[in-house]
Amino acid sequence: MEVRANKTATPGTPVIVGMMPDRSPAAGAEEFLAATEDVAGSVFDAVGFEGKPGQSAVVTTSGRTVVFVGLGDEVDAEGLRAAAGTARNAVPKADTLATTLHRVEIDGALSAVIEGFGFADYRYQAYLSDPDERNALTLELIDAPKGWKDAASDAAAMIDAVAFARDLVNTPPRDKAPLDLAQRATDAASDTSIKVELWKVDRLRKEKMGGMLGVGLGSHRPPCLLKLTHSPRKPKAKLAIVGKGITFDSGGLSIKPANMMETMKSDMAGAAAVIGAMIAISKLGIPVQVTGYAALAENLPGGGAQRPGDVLTARNGKTIEVINTDAEGRLVLADALSLAAESEPDLILDLATLTGACKVALGEKIAGLWSNGEEPTEMVSAAAAAAGERVWPMPQPADYWSLIESDIADMRNSSTSRYGGAMAATLLLEQFVADLPWAHLDIAGPAFVSKAEHYIPKGGTGFGVRTIVELARSMAG
Repeated sequence: MEVRANKTATPGTPVIVGMMPDRSPAAGAEEFLAATEDVAGSVFDAVGFEGKPGQSAVVTTSGRTVVFVGLGDEVDAEGLRAAAGTARNAVPKADTLATTLHRVEIDGALSAVIEGFGFADYRYQAYLSDPDERNALTLELIDAPKGWKDAASDAAAMIDAVAFARDLVNTPPRDKAPLDLAQRATDAASDTSIKVELWKVDRLRKEKMGGMLGVGLGSHRPPCLLKLTHSPRKPKAKLAIVGKGITFDSGGLSIKPANMMETMKSDMAGAAAVIGAMIAISKLGIPVQVTGYAALAENLPGGGAQRPGDVLTARNGKTIEVINTDAEGRLVLADALSLAAESEPDLILDLATLTGACKVALGEKIAGLWSNGEEPTEMVSAAAAAAGERVWPMPQPADYWSLIESDIADMRNSSTSRYGGAMAATLLLEQFVADLPWAHLDIAGPAFVSKAEHYIPKGGTGFGVRTIVELARSMAG
């Protein structure tokens, strides 16, 4: 997406302006409301436009098209992102748009507006025989403030990173075996300063990554670990991010029902978020040492697959009894978290489409947040809020440990109860972070959605990329 600054909109270009709930113009909208007042009221009435969030009205008069978009009573940066996305979807075929939304006087307005248009312009057409040809969007900022070029550059890095993560998630599972996905990430990182390491099966064995090896046994396409490192010259902090990367999850021998497999190409969304965020962090030059770990495996019920009753030994030496082979994400994360902890970062954050239980609790729009202390919870919550991604702190009760007690190993990988499954999973993960500050985001809901909304497309959303980047920024002070 190209961004440029103009004093006024190029003739013939649709203009996007904001409106408040009482149909009063937001900052920058007065001129365009006055220019269309002969028909605007009747259009508003016809479409029920009241200026509420999510509403839009397209008014064309005297050769000028104006898209009025609702902002609501208390608009914030995320509200502007959503408004920009709603407006983009109201005129989907336009190649050039102009806007005054960035003139709403709130912190972060300019970046949020650019991101909203960029996120909404995403389309995944890699497998269409007749893709919808459309030029890249050009966005004109009417009366742009000083520093708009820097804001646009930073927003472009975020837009590209989110789009890349979405592409990875949306790619059909046949075309993203663990090594294939690792190669795509490596190629994407080639124009950055990121150091890339790829651990294939022989290295996984040497490094005692028993969880990853166990999960990968049922597929002829082997698992691998991708390690990405951003090392600025004088880092102000040290962050480790870990992503679950199950490129397809059939459930293994504890096989899922057919309808539950339909979206399981998305079970690597945590790894996609880690990869996308690492690329953005490098391009933005954030002065924090960040190491990303993508634990990549395919969970299939092949002849060599692990069985319920097997016991795996993770990298840190702890043993896990496999009760349900469909609880595989925590097994690959156990190894990756153990590895991340060895470098003693200031914070470890993992992201995973880990449990259906979390999705039942919080729905498709909110990720569950667990941690082993108040400070990690506050840090990740603040970063998510700044990024506009919704997370909700969840309890981590120690007495729930009984849910994963095993008679023959240090723990079992699946709960003894049908209730509290998300807590049982995070209690297991906590055994592999060596008492370091740690937080876990269960992104099973918002990582892949069934319905498009404002700037969020149907399918892979790229959820988590923005939170990770904001977390790194906050650690840089």
